[in-house]
Amino acid sequence: MNTALKTKSEQASPAILLTTLNSKYIHAAFGLRYLMANLGQLQSQTEMLEFTIHDRPIDMVEKIIETGAKIVGFSVYIWNVTETNEVVQLLKTAQPDITVVLGGPEVSHVPDQPLVVSWADYVIKGPGERSFRKLCEQLLTGQAPDNQVIQGESVALEQLIMPYDFYTAEDIKNRIIYVEASRGCPFKCQFCLSALDITAKAFTLDRFLAEMDRLYQQGARNFKFIDRTFNLKIADAVAIMEFFLERMDADLTVHFEVIPDRLPEKLKEVILKFPPHSLQFEVGVQTFDPKVQKLIQRRQDNPRSKENIRWICEQSRAHMHADLIFGLPGDTLRGFGDSFNQLFALNPQEIQVGILKRLRGAPINNLTAEYSMVYSPLPPYTVLSTRDISFSELQRVGRFARYWDIFANSGRFKNSLSLLLTDDPFNTFMDFSDTLFRVERSTWKISQRRQFTLMYKLMTEHFNMDEALIMPAIQKDFDSTGEKGRFEILLQQDKQKKTFVANKRQQQHG
Repeated sequence: MNTALKTKSEQASPAILLTTLNSKYIHAAFGLRYLMANLGQLQSQTEMLEFTIHDRPIDMVEKIIETGAKIVGFSVYIWNVTETNEVVQLLKTAQPDITVVLGGPEVSHVPDQPLVVSWADYVIKGPGERSFRKLCEQLLTGQAPDNQVIQGESVALEQLIMPYDFYTAEDIKNRIIYVEASRGCPFKCQFCLSALDITAKAFTLDRFLAEMDRLYQQGARNFKFIDRTFNLKIADAVAIMEFFLERMDADLTVHFEVIPDRLPEKLKEVILKFPPHSLQFEVGVQTFDPKVQKLIQRRQDNPRSKENIRWICEQSRAHMHADLIFGLPGDTLRGFGDSFNQLFALNPQEIQVGILKRLRGAPINNLTAEYSMVYSPLPPYTVLSTRDISFSELQRVGRFARYWDIFANSGRFKNSLSLLLTDDPFNTFMDFSDTLFRVERSTWKISQRRQFTLMYKLMTEHFNMDEALIMPAIQKDFDSTGEKGRFEILLQQDKQKKTFVANKRQQQHG
């Protein structure tokens, strides 16, 4: 499938090109669509072209130059800044007269800016819907501004043109449809750029739902809300969820990021109406440690959060994805393990273990010196050590996170893990992770069948578990993946293969 997507019909030499590098094809660039929607009369002179970070830079540059655009705007994020830097350098070297404009969170915090800024002609800090249009109008009329860095102009939500007309039929068929019912966040968690927001503001509900209905009528069935605090205003949250319930079919899924300690009865009642596989919740727990929460200014009622997460997992049919962050100031390996165990006990379908990353402009950067925060100089700027956490511990938890995705979040080993993680899940799985890494020396490219033989090997040989106890559980997990045959036959084949390889090596060195 071609990773480049044009949203307008073929046209000769657009004056403006909007582009970015998505992490995957399935992700659509929501920000570009907002810029396009708010370009006014310049829309007819503008084209939108999306790539992925896996495309070759030289190929992207060729496609950009082929458009003939005079102005090229790039959206730059922590996940694409390295590749965007390569593309912009090549573009400005091959076609120096092209005007490059950068925007996005990765370039919005002067003087803390990445190398790509030095190759650009202009940078827009913050909101770009109105400022990008004004800049293009100036450039196209020969009135180029003197300042390279332009402060983005905030626009009242009701004055914004919504971007949903710029999802194409191909987007609706093949990609995640990102939507937002509100912007901003009233909380001040220091690790998050939303801490810079004054508050959260909602779009007018009738206007927003009319846009959602039009998308639905066009065939959209996978809606992902990017609101930071979807359930902040309960009446709106209930109305939006009831809107989707009225249109529920076998293919419809909606994804919300919710505040864990805010789940009143009105919201619970509507949650219970959603059928299986239709409702997904993302909950940013991050930590249950009160001392760390206070330090990073995270206001969270832990007992109520646990009660609500448990209720969602046990009483509703929603899929729960809960996030934890390791490496926060004041955090320790032991403290993080305690947070993990508390979250694990609530039984969410997925626990996403993340390592703290340095976001440019985030208030947490003010704690760098006091807590000896050492970050990688390379994107995504992962923390390497802190005052209380060693480099080695961070590496171990990084591997833990990868293996947890493979063996727990995948859902392939529900029965096997339930036997293994009966006591102190964090330290047990850390032992599993450390041992597995000594065996494999890698956290990548482990085939599904290899995963099952490794699970069996570690449970029997390292954890000394009874084969008669674990074999039925592994067989049940094996069957649920769609694999055919008996797992014990796979084990026998694996042993025979190892014996053959060992004998062949012996013969070669005999």
